[in-house]
Amino acid sequence: MVFSSLTFLYFFLPAVLIVYIFLPNKINVPLGKEKALTIPARNLLILLTGFFFYAWGEPFYVVIMLISTLIDYTAGRMMYKYDNDQKIRTICLIISVCMNIGLLAVFKYSDFIFDTINTLFHSDITNPVILVNRKINDIYNFGLSEDRVRLPIGISFYTFQSMSYTIDLYLRKINVQKSFIGFTSYVTLFPQIVAGPIVRYEDVASEINDRKVNISKISEGIAKFSKGLAKKVLLANNIGIIWTEVKAMDYSTMSASTAWLGILAFTFQIYFDFSGYSDMAVGLGKMLGFNFPKNFDHPYMSKSISEFWRRWHITLGTWFREYVYIPLGGNRKGTAKTLRNLLIVWGLTGLWHGANWNFIIWGLYYGILIIIERVGFGKILEKLPSAVSMLYTFLMTVFGWVLFDTDTIGKAWQFFKAMFGAGGSFADSMAKYIFSSNILIYVICIFASTTLFGNLMSFWKKKKKRVYAYAVPAAVVCIMLLCTSYLVDSSYNPFLYFRF
Repeated sequence: MVFSSLTFLYFFLPAVLIVYIFLPNKINVPLGKEKALTIPARNLLILLTGFFFYAWGEPFYVVIMLISTLIDYTAGRMMYKYDNDQKIRTICLIISVCMNIGLLAVFKYSDFIFDTINTLFHSDITNPVILVNRKINDIYNFGLSEDRVRLPIGISFYTFQSMSYTIDLYLRKINVQKSFIGFTSYVTLFPQIVAGPIVRYEDVASEINDRKVNISKISEGIAKFSKGLAKKVLLANNIGIIWTEVKAMDYSTMSASTAWLGILAFTFQIYFDFSGYSDMAVGLGKMLGFNFPKNFDHPYMSKSISEFWRRWHITLGTWFREYVYIPLGGNRKGTAKTLRNLLIVWGLTGLWHGANWNFIIWGLYYGILIIIERVGFGKILEKLPSAVSMLYTFLMTVFGWVLFDTDTIGKAWQFFKAMFGAGGSFADSMAKYIFSSNILIYVICIFASTTLFGNLMSFWKKKKKRVYAYAVPAAVVCIMLLCTSYLVDSSYNPFLYFRF
């Protein structure tokens, strides 16, 4: 899918954008006297492009996305048709939510569920989905996995997006989308279909049927896209190589310095990888006339864990707040229930990221830290010097990434021990080599993860408007050429959030 994404971006996207820019929002096709068929041309192009983009990487599972879209669209139309019948509206909502959660349960969590059952009860039950895959392969030879269920790319993103439509429609926060092409173009928006941000229908409702594309938006989008591409290709990829090497080492003999350098590399890799892709998606959305919500806001400058999660993966946090935390009662029903609600939300947040106990514990870890801040520690953090509270938050986040990207709880524990010297040494030749060879990329990542670069650009724009106006397009061209050159020469180009 990584290859298909990059191939699409570099070879097909320019052609799609050119056609898109010259297309009107709607085309009226005469059908006879005083009759005409109105075709939402731009939405149709997005729909076709989205399915093509997704099917290139997932030729079989594109059917799953189409089924999800059809059910949610139908549920929305039925809610609209029977607006005065609360029972039918409730049934439609239940069908939509159960269908979307059911898809996640089958394709994302079924292996985890049966593995857990087999471990607890010492059984050997085969996941029924695997049996179905084998049967399909026997009949149609689709090449589906017969050992583990393959996760459809982006299923966690598009199911949450689609659910936001039916839930908000049920709550009467939005108006129904009558056009199937319009609704499907929303679900299949190719800029963010596989790795976010999670765009709720409410975020783009006004732009689905009527949006404008102009030179200003296109230039702004190109600049945002190139910024994201640079984050991904030049920063995340380069520092990610360090973590790949360290993660594969023997933790029992690893020096503390090597462990810290490794997990710090992943700390910056996942930030620049995911925020880079989000920036690319926001930039592409701008080019298409959409205003996608911001997904990151310099999270490593946070002064508390609560603040960190207001700055990291903002759209996911918003989704869980709006559709889980508030419906559970939020903080309106007393301290005990507020703490319960926080643990539920953070357990689900961990589970959303992956079908693994590490992810669940990672989510609960953040839930516990936020609860500790809620019951009093947050006030202490506010009184501490900013540098101290930022260091605390950053360290807690680094420890969290150990849980996030180690395969098992046992491996996470071994790595924690290595970080605190259980490997027998503070520094060894590997640590010295990593540090001396990569000090520049670490410094650049630290600098780029703060607001310093943005502040410098704003200051330069204010003082040298004319120079800035010419420098930015030149910088964009240089970044695109540099990233393209790097991608051609490098075989290391993971997209971390494609697996979610």
